[in-house]
Amino acid sequence: MDINIKKITEKKRYDFNDLREIMEILRSENGCPWDKEQTHASIRNNFIEETYEVVEGIDSNDNDILKEELGDVLLQVVFHTRMAEEEGAFNIDDVTDGICKKLIRRHPHIFAEVKASTSEEVLNNWDEIKKEEKKRKTATDNLRSVSPAMPALLRAGKIQQKAAKAGFSYSDMKSAVNKINEKYQEICEALKEKDPKDCEDEWGDILFAVSYAIKLAGLEPEQILYKANERFIERFSIMEQIAAEQGKKICELPVNKVEEIWKKAKKVK
Repeated sequence: MDINIKKITEKKRYDFNDLREIMEILRSENGCPWDKEQTHASIRNNFIEETYEVVEGIDSNDNDILKEELGDVLLQVVFHTRMAEEEGAFNIDDVTDGICKKLIRRHPHIFAEVKASTSEEVLNNWDEIKKEEKKRKTATDNLRSVSPAMPALLRAGKIQQKAAKAGFSYSDMKSAVNKINEKYQEICEALKEKDPKDCEDEWGDILFAVSYAIKLAGLEPEQILYKANERFIERFSIMEQIAAEQGKKICELPVNKVEEIWKKAKKVK
């Protein structure tokens, strides 16, 4: 057995340097066939999935899940960094150096002479420093900076937030709701005309308008939809139980009966 592998396998507790070494072993000439084959692109989705599993740990208030999933995210960081190191692009120390410098630069109220006594002032400073770093000169540059890889609903909220800072927002909730009603009428017109492109555009516009109204109410669209998804599953489960009591599956019931048991489920949950 290789001396490094023997040393690794005999440890009772591991630290970050051990994780780096394990990844180096897995990617080495005699390492794991699967790990050696991977590229940044091939494990791209793994990073997304692991991030959502961290969020699951947060939402469920489960520290065991959170600890495990944070480990999986850290693995993704080390995995990508090891591949970059093999290419001569950068290493984990470069990554650490970069984030440390960014934190110091973007907290001038801690590490320099800038004053910021509230969270709002801190965020405003952060945005201004980020604009300078990224050489963003216009409000449109700020909007385009929101990553297109983000889930669309989350991205919509970020774009709306930046647009509001630039002076584009509804003055009140009534105006926002009126915009939703306006978009609903436009959808109805598009459906009458049976124009697929118009229908797609108008459905997108109403989703964006609803998201804007939710943000204006001080709520998070992503969280609201998350809760709606969970609520729907609970109600569907109740519907399934009611149907089973009648010796049926939901798909075997007539539409009016399905609507009836849906109303019953809504009263329960």
